[in-house]
Amino acid sequence: MPEKKHKPQPEPGPLGTGARVLVRRPSEADQTGRIIEDYAELTDTDEQRGHAWAPVHRWAVALDDGRLVFADTDDLTADPSTQGFTG
Repeated sequence: MPEKKHKPQPEPGPLGTGARVLVRRPSEADQTGRIIEDYAELTDTDEQRGHAWAPVHRWAVALDDGRLVFADTDDLTADPSTQGFTG
């Protein structure tokens, strides 16, 4: 069977590898960090990858407290402390 080539589309807006983000989840306090990887290619729901029991989250985020978390786009917003910063 030919391998399906799926090229992930960049996320609209401020989200992308290297972006500072605020991670919001109902089960824990809000945390800030930096996106270090985009796994959009692995989150393609058209393919059956056998991950129904452990879905792949799109973003890998290195939190400021040293932890690595995986989050979906709905869990992230641009880090408000970086808004208006011009470098």
